[in-house]
Amino acid sequence: MERCLQTISLLCAAAVGSPAQVFTTLANFDATNGYYPVAPILQATDGNFYGMTEFGGPGSGTVFRMSPTGVLTMINSLLPPGGAEPFAGLIEDPNGKLYGTTNVGGANKGGTIFDLTLNGALTTVYAFAGPRGANSVAPLLLAADGNFYGTTEFGGVSCPPNGAGCGIVFQLTPSGTLTVRHEFSGPDGQWPAAGLIQAANGNLYGTTMGGGANGDGTVFEITPAGALTTLHSFSGTDGSSPLAALVQANNGSLYGTTSTGGTNGAGTIFEITAAGVFSTFHTFAYSDGAAPFAGLIQATDGNLYGTTSSGGANQYYGTVFEITLSGSLTTLHSFGSPDGAYPEAELIQGTDGMLYGTTFKGGTSDFGTVFSLSVGLGPFVETLPTTGKVAQTIGILGTNLTGVSAVHFHGVSAVFTVMSPSLITAVVPSGATSGKVEVATQAGLLASNVAFRVIP
Repeated sequence: MERCLQTISLLCAAAVGSPAQVFTTLANFDATNGYYPVAPILQATDGNFYGMTEFGGPGSGTVFRMSPTGVLTMINSLLPPGGAEPFAGLIEDPNGKLYGTTNVGGANKGGTIFDLTLNGALTTVYAFAGPRGANSVAPLLLAADGNFYGTTEFGGVSCPPNGAGCGIVFQLTPSGTLTVRHEFSGPDGQWPAAGLIQAANGNLYGTTMGGGANGDGTVFEITPAGALTTLHSFSGTDGSSPLAALVQANNGSLYGTTSTGGTNGAGTIFEITAAGVFSTFHTFAYSDGAAPFAGLIQATDGNLYGTTSSGGANQYYGTVFEITLSGSLTTLHSFGSPDGAYPEAELIQGTDGMLYGTTFKGGTSDFGTVFSLSVGLGPFVETLPTTGKVAQTIGILGTNLTGVSAVHFHGVSAVFTVMSPSLITAVVPSGATSGKVEVATQAGLLASNVAFRVIP
């Protein structure tokens, strides 16, 4: 493995915006530090942001760290023997280690699963091999049972039209043992390009970009043990080719996007209940965006936020949008190439309240950017993980946490330790029930962005 550490201080330029809505280009990729970021970034427990580029650097893609002020450092240059061309974002486990997937490379040339320290030391955990999955373009999910779950776009049983396999759902233990939980065959979906989410009922939910009753993709539910149910088959008019993970909103419904289809052929936003009741939530019309490759997030104001890879006021370059749970969509930013172009990755909300994302191209070198967008939302804290048992120690990520005086789990006081300005650890207290975690800081009370679920 080749490691390359290169720190580059990048241009930070604020775009026009109201006091409550300010767009800022934080970093520009220049090929030496990577290019074409298609994956979302991650805010880690050290307070920095981490992400990957599909290409560039001395190898075939890079892993980078970016400070909150936009100073970007390449911490690993990926080489095919250890995996290359990553499409998916990173996740962080409770021990502070990052995990990710690569689309190609590895011992069997079918992509890999790897772990990574925050300093960039990479270890290949698993190399995919045809029948047991190939070409993962989705992030991993760390589920409540302590195992990782994910998908591969190909592999598994032979599948038309190319016979390369329709893709799989897999489980990976922390020790690196992979078990195939489901092999898609076509009628139940094929080519899962999106990651999985775990809903409040404990089951996993995902999408396939093809297959199903009409060949336009599916939404499915699968238990951790591998029992799969197809909840919806797209038909084109209600959307086609979903590429991104779902999100479960605080009303219990699941929301997602399709990259094409709908009445205008520009993609859709849809809502589906855990029981499979489906409705088209919004149909894009090019002027308000087109081809949403990325999924949605629910921010602390309860609204959903996302990106389209094309369309918008400048026709081709894509948008950032907000949509309420009643279906009212507002375009927040239309890209124009100098500030980025073709955003293909999900947004994240940083603990400072701002939205962060990447663009596939555009910027000063036309190799992509990292940006932030302030929409007037305040700071919060985020638990890592979002589920846990009584007496379990969890991490709480935030901003300016040095002066924390109290931590409560749904009103029950907890023992805590301040680890750094961006991280505290806390023990889930006896008597705690599921609900928001609150942290008393010098600046005021901060609540968690989602309810912490106490499990037996």
